[in-house]
Amino acid sequence: MHVIVVGGGISGLAAAHRLSTAGVRVTLLEGSDRIGGKLRTGRIAGVGVDLGAESILARRPEAVELARAVGLGDGLRPPVGVGASIWTRGALRPMPRDHVMGVPASVAALAGVLSDAGLAQIARDAELPPLQVGEDVPVGRLVAERMGREVVDRLIEPLLGGVYAGDAYQISLRSAVPALYEAAREHDTLLAAVRAVQREAAARAPGAPVFNGVEGGVGTLAEAVAEACRARGAALETGVAVTGLRRTARGWAAALGDGRSLAADGVVLAVPAAAAGRLLAAEAPAAAGELAAVEYASMAIVTLAFRRADLATLPRGSGFLVPAVDGRVIKAATFTSGKWDWAAAADPALFLLRASVGRYGDEGPLEWDDTDLVRAALDDLGEAAGLTGKPVDTVVTRWHQGLPQYTVGHADRVARVRGYLAGLPALRLAGASYDGVGIPACVASAQRAVADLLRALPGPALGGAPVTGPPAEAGE
Repeated sequence: MHVIVVGGGISGLAAAHRLSTAGVRVTLLEGSDRIGGKLRTGRIAGVGVDLGAESILARRPEAVELARAVGLGDGLRPPVGVGASIWTRGALRPMPRDHVMGVPASVAALAGVLSDAGLAQIARDAELPPLQVGEDVPVGRLVAERMGREVVDRLIEPLLGGVYAGDAYQISLRSAVPALYEAAREHDTLLAAVRAVQREAAARAPGAPVFNGVEGGVGTLAEAVAEACRARGAALETGVAVTGLRRTARGWAAALGDGRSLAADGVVLAVPAAAAGRLLAAEAPAAAGELAAVEYASMAIVTLAFRRADLATLPRGSGFLVPAVDGRVIKAATFTSGKWDWAAAADPALFLLRASVGRYGDEGPLEWDDTDLVRAALDDLGEAAGLTGKPVDTVVTRWHQGLPQYTVGHADRVARVRGYLAGLPALRLAGASYDGVGIPACVASAQRAVADLLRALPGPALGGAPVTGPPAEAGE
């Protein structure tokens, strides 16, 4: 049995790993010149750092289990820097911990972030008619109606902006914050729903860290998974674009950009929605149309290295978020040397940090050249955190169309796409475009796709290898 995996990001790699573990012959094809997708390591001032995703949600098991399976268990590290902030109203203010994706469970620690009028409006939630979320609702609209726009603009938007680079007034509650969506269907107030989600999370993983990093950077996870796949005989090819897919009597034929045609019994498409749609246009035009409608946001990461001796004061905590309503260029900053012990130990004379730029609908700064982006980031960092030294090195990494937007109705769109594809033999979708953008969600998406695919293929071809995988409902 031969399965082609299209796409070499963490979703494609996780799919290839699960397939090769099951004894299936795998060919993974990646159109770019590197494996890893949004997981990418690089060097700044001689120190290895993440230039893409830099942490893993530890309260979901899929990515942590994959890291352990490929030999990175000892390298998992929770953040050591605590105390994230919000840069708003001209000052860094402590980020309240009592919330779910910015939706507060109380008014504690919100003074300064919200005005007195904004604080008072949260209490209105208990006075309003019972919650009605229906099939779906924008996160921002629901919270604004229950708790006021200030909560959305100064708490929720910065957090959703960090995950999706999206607009809180368009992002789907059902798809982006599914646990809160389900709780909101069972409780009369938003405060009660938030507290229920918090209780469930605490009971599921008491005392466990919320996030993990990996020594040397999360990007090393992609490298380790790739090596594990190769060790099991999988072929991983970079710089090879798949330009078309065609059904055959045996299964599928993939047309490659280098002129080859590759036959396979099954296919896992682990590429962005638009790319998947183009490949499916001939065989599943209705699914292709739905996939083409998924919008994306672009962003850039400005990574900076300072000599500690050049800084009058060292930033404290793990970093800060920036509400869009405050009109700054950067949307977030991570104090890498303060957040990850391995980064600080790599060169104790340096202080490393990174700033993020780019939001859906406001991507103008991404058109600036690298010099201007660095200058703007330094201006904001100087005003927010008092960073006045000159960096000894800078790296700008651009992620064009890197973050899918989970707008209202996203879950129904994904269900329709999967329904259209149900009639196709042995083809499944995986990746951030469907069931969650975080690393664990991408791994779960890949594992679900493989489990479904193997159930659709004849068992004897597996040579007796066990077919395992998460239940069909896995995902965020």
